[in-house]
Amino acid sequence: MIYYSYFYQNHNFNIELNIIFMDNSLKSIIDKQKNYFSSKKTIDVESRIKSLKNLLKEIKLNEKEIEHALYSDLGKSKGESYLTEINFVYTEINIALKNIKKWTKRKPIKSTLINFPSSDYIIPEPYGITLHISPWNYPFQLSIAPLIGAIAAGNTVVLKPSEYSIHTSKLLEKIISNVFDPGHVVVINGGIDVSSKLLEFKWDYIFFTGSIGVGKIIAAAAAKNLTPTTLELGGKNPCVVDETASIEVSAKRIVWGKFTNCGQTCIAPDFILVNKKIKRRLIDELKKQIVNIYGDNVVNNKEYGRIISDKHMNYLVSLLEKENIIHGGKFNFNDKFFEPTLVETNDLDSKIMENEIFGPLLPIIEYDNFEEVHNIINKYSHPLALYIFTKKTEFGRKFLESYPFGGGAINDTVMHIANDRLPFGGVGQSGMGKYHGESTFKTFSHFKPYIIKPLWIDPPLRYPPFENKINFLKKILKLF
Repeated sequence: MIYYSYFYQNHNFNIELNIIFMDNSLKSIIDKQKNYFSSKKTIDVESRIKSLKNLLKEIKLNEKEIEHALYSDLGKSKGESYLTEINFVYTEINIALKNIKKWTKRKPIKSTLINFPSSDYIIPEPYGITLHISPWNYPFQLSIAPLIGAIAAGNTVVLKPSEYSIHTSKLLEKIISNVFDPGHVVVINGGIDVSSKLLEFKWDYIFFTGSIGVGKIIAAAAAKNLTPTTLELGGKNPCVVDETASIEVSAKRIVWGKFTNCGQTCIAPDFILVNKKIKRRLIDELKKQIVNIYGDNVVNNKEYGRIISDKHMNYLVSLLEKENIIHGGKFNFNDKFFEPTLVETNDLDSKIMENEIFGPLLPIIEYDNFEEVHNIINKYSHPLALYIFTKKTEFGRKFLESYPFGGGAINDTVMHIANDRLPFGGVGQSGMGKYHGESTFKTFSHFKPYIIKPLWIDPPLRYPPFENKINFLKKILKLF
Protein backbone atom coordinates (compact mmCIF):
# COMPACT_ATOMS: atom_id res chain seq x y z
CA MET A 1 0.00 0.00 0.00
CA ILE A 2 1.21 3.48 -0.84
CA TYR A 3 1.80 6.06 1.90
CA TYR A 4 0.31 9.21 0.43
CA SER A 5 1.81 12.57 1.24
CA TYR A 6 2.08 15.99 -0.26
CA PHE A 7 5.49 17.23 -1.22
CA TYR A 8 4.67 20.90 -1.05
CA GLN A 9 7.17 22.58 -3.31
CA ASN A 10 7.17 26.10 -4.58
CA HIS A 11 6.06 25.10 -8.05
CA ASN A 12 2.27 24.79 -8.23
CA PHE A 13 2.57 22.23 -11.01
CA ASN A 14 4.22 19.74 -8.64
CA ILE A 15 1.49 20.23 -6.08
CA GLU A 16 -1.20 19.66 -8.68
CA LEU A 17 0.50 16.49 -9.90
CA ASN A 18 0.55 15.03 -6.38
CA ILE A 19 -3.12 15.90 -5.85
CA ILE A 20 -4.04 14.23 -9.15
CA PHE A 21 -1.94 11.19 -8.22
CA MET A 22 -3.76 10.86 -4.90
CA ASP A 23 -7.19 11.30 -6.47
CA ASN A 24 -6.51 8.66 -9.11
CA SER A 25 -4.99 6.20 -6.63
CA LEU A 26 -7.87 6.50 -4.18
CA LYS A 27 -10.44 6.30 -6.94
CA SER A 28 -8.82 3.11 -8.21
CA ILE A 29 -8.97 1.55 -4.75
CA ILE A 30 -12.61 2.54 -4.23
CA ASP A 31 -13.57 1.29 -7.69
CA LYS A 32 -12.07 -2.10 -6.79
CA GLN A 33 -14.23 -2.19 -3.68
CA LYS A 34 -17.35 -1.28 -5.64
CA ASN A 35 -16.62 -4.05 -8.14
CA TYR A 36 -15.90 -6.55 -5.39
CA PHE A 37 -19.17 -5.77 -3.62
CA SER A 38 -21.09 -5.86 -6.90
CA SER A 39 -19.71 -9.34 -7.56
CA LYS A 40 -21.69 -10.58 -4.49
CA LYS A 41 -18.56 -12.21 -3.04
CA THR A 42 -19.30 -10.73 0.38
CA ILE A 43 -22.88 -12.06 0.52
CA ASP A 44 -22.07 -15.74 1.10
CA VAL A 45 -22.06 -16.33 4.87
CA GLU A 46 -19.51 -19.13 4.65
CA SER A 47 -17.06 -16.79 2.92
CA ARG A 48 -17.57 -14.24 5.70
CA ILE A 49 -16.80 -16.94 8.26
CA LYS A 50 -13.68 -17.94 6.34
CA SER A 51 -12.49 -14.33 6.22
CA LEU A 52 -12.95 -13.88 9.97
CA LYS A 53 -11.16 -17.15 10.73
CA ASN A 54 -8.25 -16.08 8.53
CA LEU A 55 -8.15 -12.71 10.30
CA LEU A 56 -8.09 -14.42 13.70
CA LYS A 57 -5.26 -16.68 12.56
CA GLU A 58 -3.21 -13.79 11.19
CA ILE A 59 -3.63 -11.74 14.37
CA LYS A 60 -2.42 -14.67 16.46
CA LEU A 61 0.61 -15.04 14.21
CA ASN A 62 1.41 -11.35 14.70
CA GLU A 63 0.59 -11.05 18.40
CA LYS A 64 4.14 -10.20 19.45
CA GLU A 65 4.47 -7.67 16.64
CA ILE A 66 1.21 -6.05 17.76
CA GLU A 67 2.53 -5.77 21.32
CA HIS A 68 5.76 -4.24 20.04
CA ALA A 69 3.91 -1.73 17.84
CA LEU A 70 1.66 -0.65 20.71
CA TYR A 71 4.70 -0.22 22.93
CA SER A 72 6.45 1.83 20.26
CA ASP A 73 3.44 4.10 19.75
CA LEU A 74 2.07 4.44 23.27
CA GLY A 75 4.47 2.73 25.66
CA LYS A 76 1.89 0.05 26.40
CA SER A 77 3.02 -2.95 28.40
CA LYS A 78 2.38 -6.48 27.15
CA GLY A 79 -0.29 -6.97 29.80
CA GLU A 80 -2.16 -3.78 28.97
CA SER A 81 -1.86 -4.43 25.23
CA TYR A 82 -3.30 -7.90 25.58
CA LEU A 83 -6.13 -7.01 27.95
CA THR A 84 -7.29 -3.76 26.36
CA GLU A 85 -6.56 -4.38 22.69
CA ILE A 86 -5.65 -7.88 21.53
CA ASN A 87 -7.97 -9.97 23.69
CA PHE A 88 -10.78 -7.52 23.04
CA VAL A 89 -10.43 -8.24 19.32
CA TYR A 90 -10.22 -12.01 19.89
CA THR A 91 -13.48 -11.82 21.82
CA GLU A 92 -15.22 -9.82 19.09
CA ILE A 93 -14.13 -12.26 16.35
CA ASN A 94 -15.18 -15.32 18.36
CA ILE A 95 -18.59 -13.78 19.12
CA ALA A 96 -19.11 -13.09 15.43
CA LEU A 97 -18.03 -16.59 14.40
CA LYS A 98 -20.32 -18.16 17.00
CA ASN A 99 -23.38 -16.12 16.07
CA ILE A 100 -23.06 -15.03 12.45
CA LYS A 101 -25.38 -17.72 11.05
CA LYS A 102 -28.06 -16.69 13.53
CA TRP A 103 -27.54 -12.99 12.91
CA THR A 104 -27.82 -13.32 9.12
CA LYS A 105 -30.96 -15.45 9.09
CA ARG A 106 -34.17 -14.18 7.59
CA LYS A 107 -36.55 -13.57 10.52
CA PRO A 108 -40.31 -14.16 10.21
CA ILE A 109 -42.45 -11.35 11.62
CA LYS A 110 -46.07 -11.60 12.74
CA SER A 111 -48.37 -10.26 10.06
CA THR A 112 -51.33 -7.89 10.48
CA LEU A 113 -55.01 -8.27 9.74
CA ILE A 114 -54.92 -5.60 7.06
CA ASN A 115 -52.35 -7.73 5.20
CA PHE A 116 -54.14 -11.06 5.60
CA PRO A 117 -53.04 -13.42 4.24
CA SER A 118 -49.31 -12.70 4.07
CA SER A 119 -45.91 -13.88 5.26
CA ASP A 120 -43.76 -11.06 6.62
CA TYR A 121 -39.98 -11.05 7.04
CA ILE A 122 -36.93 -8.99 7.94
CA ILE A 123 -33.57 -9.81 6.42
CA PRO A 124 -30.26 -8.07 7.21
CA GLU A 125 -28.32 -6.88 4.21
CA PRO A 126 -24.95 -5.10 4.00
CA TYR A 127 -24.75 -1.40 3.21
CA GLY A 128 -21.93 -1.84 0.69
CA ILE A 129 -18.58 -0.05 0.66
CA THR A 130 -17.71 1.38 4.07
CA LEU A 131 -15.08 3.85 5.25
CA HIS A 132 -13.57 3.42 8.72
CA ILE A 133 -11.42 6.19 10.23
CA SER A 134 -9.85 4.97 13.46
CA PRO A 135 -7.99 6.78 16.28
CA TRP A 136 -4.55 6.48 17.86
CA ASN A 137 -5.37 5.83 21.54
CA TYR A 138 -6.36 2.16 21.10
CA PRO A 139 -5.08 1.89 17.54
CA PHE A 140 -5.39 -1.86 17.12
CA GLN A 141 -8.64 -2.53 18.96
CA LEU A 142 -10.52 0.46 17.58
CA SER A 143 -9.42 -0.35 14.02
CA ILE A 144 -10.21 -4.06 14.02
CA ALA A 145 -13.32 -4.29 16.24
CA PRO A 146 -15.63 -2.28 13.93
CA LEU A 147 -14.12 -4.01 10.91
CA ILE A 148 -15.16 -7.41 12.32
CA GLY A 149 -18.82 -6.43 12.40
CA ALA A 150 -18.62 -4.86 8.96
CA ILE A 151 -17.20 -8.07 7.46
CA ALA A 152 -19.69 -10.24 9.35
CA ALA A 153 -22.48 -8.11 7.88
CA GLY A 154 -21.12 -8.53 4.33
CA ASN A 155 -19.58 -5.11 3.61
CA THR A 156 -16.28 -4.05 2.12
CA VAL A 157 -13.98 -1.83 4.20
CA VAL A 158 -11.48 0.94 3.53
CA LEU A 159 -9.63 1.45 6.82
CA LYS A 160 -7.80 4.73 7.43
CA PRO A 161 -5.87 4.37 10.72
CA SER A 162 -4.29 7.27 12.60
CA GLU A 163 -1.08 8.89 11.37
CA TYR A 164 0.01 9.33 15.01
CA SER A 165 0.20 5.62 15.89
CA ILE A 166 2.43 4.94 12.91
CA HIS A 167 3.88 1.58 14.02
CA THR A 168 0.46 0.06 14.63
CA SER A 169 -0.89 1.58 11.42
CA LYS A 170 1.91 -0.02 9.37
CA LEU A 171 1.27 -3.37 11.05
CA LEU A 172 -2.46 -3.11 10.38
CA GLU A 173 -1.63 -2.69 6.70
CA LYS A 174 0.46 -5.85 6.76
CA ILE A 175 -2.12 -7.94 8.62
CA ILE A 176 -5.04 -6.84 6.44
CA SER A 177 -3.14 -7.32 3.18
CA ASN A 178 -2.22 -10.88 4.24
CA VAL A 179 -5.86 -11.77 4.86
CA PHE A 180 -8.08 -9.88 2.42
CA ASP A 181 -8.34 -9.13 -1.25
CA PRO A 182 -7.88 -5.32 -1.51
CA GLY A 183 -11.31 -5.15 -3.10
CA HIS A 184 -12.71 -6.54 0.14
CA VAL A 185 -10.65 -4.81 2.86
CA VAL A 186 -7.75 -2.42 2.43
CA VAL A 187 -5.72 -0.13 4.70
CA ILE A 188 -4.83 3.35 3.47
CA ASN A 189 -2.24 5.09 5.60
CA GLY A 190 -1.52 8.80 5.55
CA GLY A 191 -2.34 12.11 7.17
CA ILE A 192 -5.19 14.60 7.24
CA ASP A 193 -4.82 15.12 3.50
CA VAL A 194 -5.72 11.48 2.86
CA SER A 195 -8.68 11.57 5.24
CA SER A 196 -9.96 14.72 3.56
CA LYS A 197 -9.69 13.18 0.09
CA LEU A 198 -11.40 9.99 1.21
CA LEU A 199 -14.34 12.02 2.50
CA GLU A 200 -14.86 13.50 -0.95
CA PHE A 201 -15.96 10.11 -2.29
CA LYS A 202 -19.44 8.65 -1.90
CA TRP A 203 -19.64 5.86 0.69
CA ASP A 204 -22.45 3.58 1.75
CA TYR A 205 -21.47 3.90 5.43
CA ILE A 206 -18.87 5.83 7.44
CA PHE A 207 -17.59 4.74 10.84
CA PHE A 208 -15.47 7.29 12.72
CA THR A 209 -13.83 7.24 16.14
CA GLY A 210 -12.15 10.41 17.35
CA SER A 211 -12.70 13.93 18.62
CA ILE A 212 -15.91 15.96 18.61
CA GLY A 213 -14.37 18.58 16.33
CA VAL A 214 -13.37 16.09 13.64
CA GLY A 215 -16.66 14.25 14.13
CA LYS A 216 -18.50 17.39 12.99
CA ILE A 217 -16.35 17.48 9.84
CA ILE A 218 -17.14 13.81 9.15
CA ALA A 219 -20.86 14.40 9.67
CA ALA A 220 -20.85 17.39 7.32
CA ALA A 221 -19.06 15.42 4.60
CA ALA A 222 -21.42 12.46 5.02
CA ALA A 223 -24.47 14.70 4.84
CA LYS A 224 -23.61 15.73 1.26
CA ASN A 225 -24.47 12.22 0.11
CA LEU A 226 -26.91 11.36 2.93
CA THR A 227 -24.43 8.69 4.02
CA PRO A 228 -25.31 6.98 7.33
CA THR A 229 -22.60 7.33 9.96
CA THR A 230 -21.50 6.09 13.33
CA LEU A 231 -19.58 8.71 15.29
CA GLU A 232 -17.76 7.51 18.41
CA LEU A 233 -16.61 10.75 20.02
CA GLY A 234 -15.93 11.80 23.62
CA GLY A 235 -16.59 14.46 26.21
CA LYS A 236 -15.89 15.44 29.79
CA ASN A 237 -16.93 12.38 31.79
CA PRO A 238 -17.99 13.25 35.36
CA CYS A 239 -17.16 10.91 38.24
CA VAL A 240 -19.20 11.60 41.38
CA VAL A 241 -18.11 10.35 44.80
CA ASP A 242 -20.71 10.87 47.53
CA GLU A 243 -20.20 10.86 51.29
CA THR A 244 -21.22 7.18 51.66
CA ALA A 245 -18.71 5.78 49.16
CA SER A 246 -15.97 3.33 50.11
CA ILE A 247 -12.92 5.60 49.95
CA GLU A 248 -10.30 2.91 49.32
CA VAL A 249 -12.18 0.95 46.65
CA SER A 250 -13.44 4.11 44.94
CA ALA A 251 -9.95 5.62 44.76
CA LYS A 252 -8.42 2.40 43.44
CA ARG A 253 -10.99 2.01 40.67
CA ILE A 254 -10.82 5.69 39.72
CA VAL A 255 -7.01 5.62 39.51
CA TRP A 256 -7.08 2.50 37.34
CA GLY A 257 -9.81 3.86 35.04
CA LYS A 258 -8.19 7.27 34.69
CA PHE A 259 -4.51 6.41 34.26
CA THR A 260 -4.72 3.23 32.17
CA ASN A 261 -3.23 4.06 28.74
CA CYS A 262 -1.81 7.21 30.36
CA GLY A 263 -5.29 8.70 30.56
CA GLN A 264 -5.82 8.47 26.80
CA THR A 265 -9.15 6.68 27.04
CA CYS A 266 -12.40 8.21 25.79
CA ILE A 267 -14.43 6.76 28.68
CA ALA A 268 -11.92 7.57 31.43
CA PRO A 269 -13.18 9.79 34.27
CA ASP A 270 -12.40 13.34 33.16
CA PHE A 271 -12.97 15.00 36.52
CA ILE A 272 -14.12 14.08 40.03
CA LEU A 273 -17.02 15.67 41.88
CA VAL A 274 -16.57 14.75 45.56
CA ASN A 275 -18.61 15.61 48.64
CA LYS A 276 -16.60 18.09 50.71
CA LYS A 277 -17.07 15.91 53.83
CA ILE A 278 -14.77 13.24 52.38
CA LYS A 279 -12.72 15.28 49.95
CA ARG A 280 -9.45 15.21 51.93
CA ARG A 281 -9.73 11.51 52.66
CA LEU A 282 -10.38 10.75 48.99
CA ILE A 283 -7.42 12.87 47.84
CA ASP A 284 -5.10 11.11 50.30
CA GLU A 285 -6.35 7.73 49.10
CA LEU A 286 -5.99 8.68 45.42
CA LYS A 287 -2.34 9.60 46.06
CA LYS A 288 -1.83 6.34 47.92
CA GLN A 289 -3.37 4.25 45.14
CA ILE A 290 -1.27 5.99 42.47
CA VAL A 291 1.85 4.97 44.40
CA ASN A 292 0.50 1.46 45.07
CA ILE A 293 -0.21 0.86 41.38
CA TYR A 294 2.62 2.75 39.68
CA GLY A 295 5.27 3.13 42.40
CA ASP A 296 7.12 6.12 43.84
CA ASN A 297 9.04 6.68 40.60
CA VAL A 298 6.42 6.33 37.88
CA VAL A 299 8.81 7.12 35.04
CA ASN A 300 10.57 3.80 35.63
CA ASN A 301 7.36 1.77 35.80
CA LYS A 302 7.10 -0.41 32.69
CA GLU A 303 3.37 -0.78 33.22
CA TYR A 304 2.74 2.95 32.70
CA GLY A 305 2.23 4.21 29.16
CA ARG A 306 3.31 7.30 27.26
CA ILE A 307 1.67 10.26 25.51
CA ILE A 308 1.25 9.79 21.78
CA SER A 309 3.02 12.94 20.48
CA ASP A 310 4.67 16.28 21.23
CA LYS A 311 1.48 18.01 20.13
CA HIS A 312 -0.52 16.25 22.81
CA MET A 313 2.25 16.79 25.36
CA ASN A 314 2.12 20.54 24.70
CA TYR A 315 -1.65 20.52 25.11
CA LEU A 316 -1.45 18.76 28.49
CA VAL A 317 1.27 21.11 29.72
CA SER A 318 -0.88 24.10 28.77
CA LEU A 319 -3.76 22.75 30.86
CA LEU A 320 -1.68 22.92 34.04
CA GLU A 321 -0.89 26.62 33.79
CA LYS A 322 -2.10 28.43 36.95
CA GLU A 323 -3.60 25.19 38.32
CA ASN A 324 -3.20 23.92 41.90
CA ILE A 325 -1.27 20.67 41.40
CA ILE A 326 -1.61 18.51 44.52
CA HIS A 327 0.13 15.40 43.18
CA GLY A 328 2.38 14.67 40.22
CA GLY A 329 2.83 17.19 37.45
CA LYS A 330 6.21 15.96 36.22
CA PHE A 331 6.74 15.40 32.50
CA ASN A 332 9.50 14.68 29.99
CA PHE A 333 9.14 15.53 26.32
CA ASN A 334 11.99 13.26 25.21
CA ASP A 335 10.28 10.21 26.66
CA LYS A 336 6.67 11.41 26.11
CA PHE A 337 6.25 10.84 29.85
CA PHE A 338 3.55 12.59 31.86
CA GLU A 339 3.10 11.68 35.51
CA PRO A 340 -0.34 10.85 36.96
CA THR A 341 -1.44 14.27 38.15
CA LEU A 342 -4.14 15.44 40.56
CA VAL A 343 -5.40 19.00 40.35
CA GLU A 344 -7.62 20.70 42.92
CA THR A 345 -9.98 23.27 41.42
CA ASN A 346 -13.40 24.85 41.73
CA ASP A 347 -13.12 27.08 38.66
CA LEU A 348 -15.30 25.62 35.94
CA ASP A 349 -14.09 28.33 33.57
CA SER A 350 -10.44 27.29 33.78
CA LYS A 351 -8.76 25.86 30.69
CA ILE A 352 -8.53 22.37 32.20
CA MET A 353 -12.34 22.31 32.51
CA GLU A 354 -13.10 23.52 28.98
CA ASN A 355 -12.70 20.35 26.94
CA GLU A 356 -11.96 16.65 27.28
CA ILE A 357 -8.49 16.26 28.82
CA PHE A 358 -7.49 12.95 27.23
CA GLY A 359 -4.40 12.53 29.38
CA PRO A 360 -3.27 11.74 32.95
CA LEU A 361 -4.60 14.93 34.55
CA LEU A 362 -7.47 14.57 37.01
CA PRO A 363 -9.23 17.70 38.32
CA ILE A 364 -10.99 17.32 41.68
CA ILE A 365 -13.97 19.55 42.47
CA GLU A 366 -15.82 19.57 45.79
CA TYR A 367 -19.57 19.92 46.21
CA ASP A 368 -21.72 20.68 49.21
CA ASN A 369 -25.13 19.55 47.98
CA PHE A 370 -26.42 17.59 45.03
CA GLU A 371 -27.92 20.64 43.38
CA GLU A 372 -24.33 21.69 42.62
CA VAL A 373 -23.65 18.27 41.11
CA HIS A 374 -26.77 18.57 38.97
CA ASN A 375 -25.72 21.98 37.63
CA ILE A 376 -22.18 20.84 36.79
CA ILE A 377 -23.33 17.70 34.99
CA ASN A 378 -25.80 19.74 32.97
CA LYS A 379 -22.97 22.12 32.03
CA TYR A 380 -21.05 19.17 30.53
CA SER A 381 -24.11 17.47 29.08
CA HIS A 382 -24.22 14.25 27.08
CA PRO A 383 -20.82 12.85 28.12
CA LEU A 384 -19.64 9.53 26.73
CA ALA A 385 -19.52 8.13 30.28
CA LEU A 386 -20.91 8.96 33.72
CA TYR A 387 -19.83 7.37 37.01
CA ILE A 388 -20.99 7.52 40.61
CA PHE A 389 -19.52 5.94 43.73
CA THR A 390 -22.04 5.45 46.50
CA LYS A 391 -23.32 2.81 48.92
CA LYS A 392 -26.86 3.95 48.15
CA THR A 393 -27.45 1.73 45.13
CA GLU A 394 -31.02 2.84 44.48
CA PHE A 395 -29.94 6.48 44.66
CA GLY A 396 -27.10 5.70 42.23
CA ARG A 397 -29.51 4.03 39.85
CA LYS A 398 -31.87 7.01 39.87
CA PHE A 399 -28.88 9.32 39.40
CA LEU A 400 -27.69 7.50 36.27
CA GLU A 401 -31.20 7.33 34.88
CA SER A 402 -31.61 11.11 35.25
CA TYR A 403 -29.00 12.20 32.69
CA PRO A 404 -28.26 11.46 29.03
CA PHE A 405 -24.84 9.85 28.50
CA GLY A 406 -23.24 7.07 26.47
CA GLY A 407 -22.67 4.46 29.17
CA GLY A 408 -21.66 4.34 32.79
CA ALA A 409 -21.37 2.55 36.09
CA ILE A 410 -22.16 2.64 39.78
CA ASN A 411 -19.05 2.01 41.89
CA ASP A 412 -16.71 1.44 38.97
CA THR A 413 -15.20 3.13 35.92
CA VAL A 414 -14.69 2.01 32.31
CA MET A 415 -15.72 -1.63 32.90
CA HIS A 416 -19.11 -1.38 31.21
CA ILE A 417 -17.13 -1.69 27.99
CA ALA A 418 -16.11 -5.24 28.97
CA ASN A 419 -19.60 -6.69 28.38
CA ASP A 420 -20.10 -7.32 24.67
CA ARG A 421 -23.84 -7.64 25.29
CA LEU A 422 -23.94 -3.96 26.24
CA PRO A 423 -23.88 -1.66 23.20
CA PHE A 424 -21.17 0.99 23.28
CA GLY A 425 -21.60 4.47 21.88
CA GLY A 426 -22.33 8.10 22.59
CA VAL A 427 -25.35 10.36 22.52
CA GLY A 428 -25.65 13.97 21.44
CA GLN A 429 -22.23 15.61 21.27
CA SER A 430 -20.52 12.40 22.44
CA GLY A 431 -21.56 10.63 19.26
CA MET A 432 -24.21 8.55 17.54
CA GLY A 433 -24.59 4.85 16.84
CA LYS A 434 -23.65 1.75 18.83
CA TYR A 435 -21.33 -1.21 18.43
CA HIS A 436 -19.68 -4.22 20.18
CA GLY A 437 -20.84 -7.78 19.74
CA GLU A 438 -24.12 -8.11 17.87
CA SER A 439 -24.54 -4.33 17.96
CA THR A 440 -21.62 -4.02 15.50
CA PHE A 441 -23.31 -6.39 13.08
CA LYS A 442 -26.54 -4.40 13.40
CA THR A 443 -24.69 -1.12 12.82
CA PHE A 444 -23.36 -2.33 9.48
CA SER A 445 -26.63 -3.96 8.36
CA HIS A 446 -29.78 -2.57 6.86
CA PHE A 447 -32.68 -4.63 8.16
CA LYS A 448 -34.85 -4.92 5.09
CA PRO A 449 -38.54 -5.80 5.51
CA TYR A 450 -40.69 -7.47 2.89
CA ILE A 451 -43.93 -9.42 2.64
CA ILE A 452 -45.14 -12.31 0.49
CA LYS A 453 -48.76 -12.28 -0.64
CA PRO A 454 -50.54 -15.18 -2.32
CA LEU A 455 -52.46 -14.71 -5.57
CA TRP A 456 -55.20 -17.18 -4.86
CA ILE A 457 -57.12 -14.75 -2.63
CA ASP A 458 -57.55 -10.99 -2.77
CA PRO A 459 -59.76 -9.61 0.04
CA PRO A 460 -61.67 -6.55 -1.21
CA LEU A 461 -61.59 -4.61 2.09
CA ARG A 462 -58.59 -2.41 1.19
CA TYR A 463 -60.00 -1.28 -2.16
CA PRO A 464 -62.35 1.67 -2.72
CA PRO A 465 -65.16 2.40 -2.51
CA PHE A 466 -65.11 2.43 1.32
CA GLU A 467 -68.58 3.88 1.93
CA ASN A 468 -70.13 0.55 2.88
CA LYS A 469 -67.00 -0.98 4.42
CA ILE A 470 -65.64 1.55 6.89
CA ASN A 471 -67.82 0.64 9.88
CA PHE A 472 -67.07 -3.03 9.41
CA LEU A 473 -63.35 -2.29 9.09
CA LYS A 474 -63.35 -0.23 12.31
CA LYS A 475 -64.98 -3.06 14.25
CA ILE A 476 -62.59 -5.68 12.89
CA LEU A 477 -59.44 -3.61 13.38
CA LYS A 478 -60.37 -2.86 17.02
CA LEU A 479 -60.11 -6.56 17.74
CA PHE A 480 -56.41 -6.64 16.88
